[in-house]
Amino acid sequence: MTQYILRRLLLMIPVAFLVTILVFTLIRLSPGDPLVIYAGEERDPAALEALRREYGLDRSMPEQYVLWITHALQGDLGRSLRTRQPVLDAIVERLPATLELGITALVLSITVALIVGTLSAVRRNSPLDLLATGFTLAGVSLPNFFLGLLLILVLSLAIRLFPPGGYTALREDVWDNVRHLILPAITLATASMAVNMRQVRSSLLDTFGQDYMRTARAKGLSETLIVVRHALKNALIPVVTIVGLQVGAIIEGAIITEQIYSWPGIGKLAVDSINGRDYPVVQAIVLVSALSFMASTLVVDVLYAWLDPRISYSGHRS
Repeated sequence: MTQYILRRLLLMIPVAFLVTILVFTLIRLSPGDPLVIYAGEERDPAALEALRREYGLDRSMPEQYVLWITHALQGDLGRSLRTRQPVLDAIVERLPATLELGITALVLSITVALIVGTLSAVRRNSPLDLLATGFTLAGVSLPNFFLGLLLILVLSLAIRLFPPGGYTALREDVWDNVRHLILPAITLATASMAVNMRQVRSSLLDTFGQDYMRTARAKGLSETLIVVRHALKNALIPVVTIVGLQVGAIIEGAIITEQIYSWPGIGKLAVDSINGRDYPVVQAIVLVSALSFMASTLVVDVLYAWLDPRISYSGHRS
């Protein structure tokens, strides 16, 4: 297992390298001069040229990439063209808000999916199962931006139960933080919750027909113990795959949600940086996102071996 993990970590290096080349090239091929956007109406040619030299934008694209990747390997991701703030500081500053939203949505999604999906499988074709199936279809069909606006319209503007947007740090006011967190977390969790719920149900139904399940029932074990100890663990393997991808997609999934609710996380920073052609920030966010995807898939593979001892990465059977 250790050798497998080391190999995967080594493979991340060329993948991350290709990602940096791709995003570096694409963002510079997009229309618009970032320095002109940054300068606004006061476009002093001398000042613009000085900024262009400062950020290395007067050089050829290969030279710019070599300069950027050299500094990135040393932990320097550059400075924002818009705010002049170090990019690493900007990401670290916004990361807690994104992690808070993403982890809350992920926990909500997994908890509801496991409980409702298991009950739907155990009570197949019951009213609960039909209701869960309807929720699954609705959750997958509704886009994030539409669901977010709908929740704001009903729960914020009509009922005035939750604030329509904004953010309060947890250390400042716990209750106000929770009130601002509920709607974004529901919006971000709904689609993944529906997918996870359906996957849990389908996996459990497949597991119920296995021979070891009939053996467990023949031993006189209670149905609850059979489901929890035998069925659920084996049914979680395909679920872990989906959840692992969702963990890696926390930053991408939060982009729309953070924009709707004015949540000051990395997703909103990414949108603002793309609109402002802020090259260094966009490059850094894409790189962090790619690394999070690769790390989450590695964790998923390790969990496979824990859930199913028959899975081995050693290259030989003991």
